[in-house]
Amino acid sequence: MADAIELLQQLGFSEYEARAYVTLLQAYPLTGYELAKRSGIPRPNIYPVLQRLEERGAVMRVETPEGTRYAPAPPEEFLKRLDRRFEETLAAARKALEALGPAPEPEPVWNLSGYLALLDHARALLDRATRTIWIALWPPEASALAMPLARAEARGVRITTLCLAACASACEGCRGELHRYRIAPASAARWLILVADEEEVVAGELRGETEARGLRTRQRMLVDLMQDYIRHSIALAATVQELGDEVRRLRPPARRLLTTVRRRLARKSTS
Repeated sequence: MADAIELLQQLGFSEYEARAYVTLLQAYPLTGYELAKRSGIPRPNIYPVLQRLEERGAVMRVETPEGTRYAPAPPEEFLKRLDRRFEETLAAARKALEALGPAPEPEPVWNLSGYLALLDHARALLDRATRTIWIALWPPEASALAMPLARAEARGVRITTLCLAACASACEGCRGELHRYRIAPASAARWLILVADEEEVVAGELRGETEARGLRTRQRMLVDLMQDYIRHSIALAATVQELGDEVRRLRPPARRLLTTVRRRLARKSTS
């Protein structure tokens, strides 16, 4: 009995509706009072439950000289009716949803391999940008991307640049609002992160001028992560430099985190 009640609930019955129907299958016809007593459903609830079951076609009303009694619809007949209604509802839902337009395709993540391929994708993104560019890069890539960056700036695109080499002076490739912080983790590889119009990102790890691996995507989470990395790195580095030795006065957790950033900023550029 318990299994049948649980399965009916999975088909959309309330607990009381399932208990009433299963109880009627075991003994019928019953009055509302008798059904409430046998099923354990509170008497004030039994008639609303029976009404809903009648509307579903699960229960039939039987008029007798002694008064109204209730009997269950045969399970096979009732389940066929339920199956037919489900199929009709499913078809109507499919038609209504399809009328709203095609389902959005999942945004792919393109894997990029090779230094020149990574730069080509970065140039394409720069040439498509119309509003904003957030870019973190090293001098070799700043030089390689100098022309598309200049074109974007000439179109009025707002550029924010994070020079990861912390060069003493700006090179010709750095454009827009420029920040020079050696904030990237120590590594033999260089990073290139480019976010265009807050909609698409090209990012990669570069070694020398031949080897590189990266990605290109419009996937929302990755775009936000990359842009926030640049934004938060700039804010954090600027905060650490502004605080100076005052960092020591912070509480231990914050002090440990900011001390790590200070060590990165103190590294000398090898570019």
